Amino acid sequence: MLLAFDTATPLVTVALHDGADVVLELVSERPLQHGEQLAPLIDRALHETGLVRQDVTAIGVGVGPGPFTGLRVGLVTARTLGHVLEIPVYGVCTLDVLAVEAADTGAVDGHDEFVVATDARRKEVYLATYDGAGARLDGPDVAKPADVATSAPVVGEGAVLYPDAFPHAAGPRLPSAGWLARVITEERAELHDPEPLYLRRPDAAAPGTPKRVS
Repeated sequence: MLLAFDTATPLVTVALHDGADVVLELVSERPLQHGEQLAPLIDRALHETGLVRQDVTAIGVGVGPGPFTGLRVGLVTARTLGHVLEIPVYGVCTLDVLAVEAADTGAVDGHDEFVVATDARRKEVYLATYDGAGARLDGPDVAKPADVATSAPVVGEGAVLYPDAFPHAAGPRLPSAGWLARVITEERAELHDPEPLYLRRPDAAAPGTPKRVS
């Protein structure tokens, strides 16, 4: 049983995949507060399927790009569970998951390139370009929407937040743990170690040298 979750966007998403298909997917009811919501969602998913943690044989986690705090919650949880249960942990770029879902559900034309753009805050987006089958061609990068404006279909929250730059919104807005599980099981995207995909430095900075008290 594969346990998959993503904390790269405001809503936490958790799913279980039995090797054939997704058996359960849950999404948090409140945005942010990843640290408070991820563990209870995992416990609820296991309870609703009649499983215990020892039934989980692999972990899948979204590695971003995304805000530092949210990503850290998911990745630390994934590494901890992998270590405790002695099972493999697979990381996947969150943008790749959105791209595969958009391609497989017909939300984008299977013959044309499209873009996935998610909210990077600071009036910027994380984005990457994909072929019609959902394979990444370029990126991911972080940029101002106006600098990467396009008439191509744009999947993800970026198109909703910045319609002037991305007038052709398409496909899912936020990533799905169920699709993350499918991507891993079907090897539809590159699998990574569970390390965060940061495209810029976190807001938090180490304190400098203390000033001398005179």
